[in-house]
Amino acid sequence: MYKLLSAYIKEKITISNADLETVLSYFKILKVKKNEILVSPGEKPQKIYFIAKGCLRIFFLTEGGTEATRHFAFENQFATALVSFITNDISKEFVQAIEDTELYCIWQSDFYELLKVIPHWEKLYRHYLEYAYVTNTNRLMSFITLDATERYRQLLAQNPRVVTHLPNKMVASYLNISQETLSRLKSKA
Repeated sequence: MYKLLSAYIKEKITISNADLETVLSYFKILKVKKNEILVSPGEKPQKIYFIAKGCLRIFFLTEGGTEATRHFAFENQFATALVSFITNDISKEFVQAIEDTELYCIWQSDFYELLKVIPHWEKLYRHYLEYAYVTNTNRLMSFITLDATERYRQLLAQNPRVVTHLPNKMVASYLNISQETLSRLKSKA
């Protein structure tokens, strides 16, 4: 049942079978429907999610009420409203299932408990934090240094699934362009 999560953990850290069983015992299976919101602004995110099947979107609303997508997480990735998870402050973001999604989730308190009792769990957490940092920094740099066409081409090269499987409205919000601009870019590709 926990085969994908187990394989992910073993790929990232060296862990004994006993410690792996301890880690897995903290995770619960959660199935969510398409468009279901897991975290809303004003809430404290209490869980971190590992995606077994499906996709989560992390987004916020601009001052004008427009959705701005910050991140898409697919199978074999962790996701949450990370800033709020770390600071234990209320979220300014939504976490939403983009399609019917199967998750393994762990409560924040249990996640931090694992940091105390499983020495190598910290390495896995560090890996997740480093991935998030690099991803967010690269996105920020792309907004500053690349035009819309270059950002689209970069996304297509790095993560074509976003462009080919997700609604244009979400892809456009991720690229910070209009749906019309996205349609023009797609027609030229």
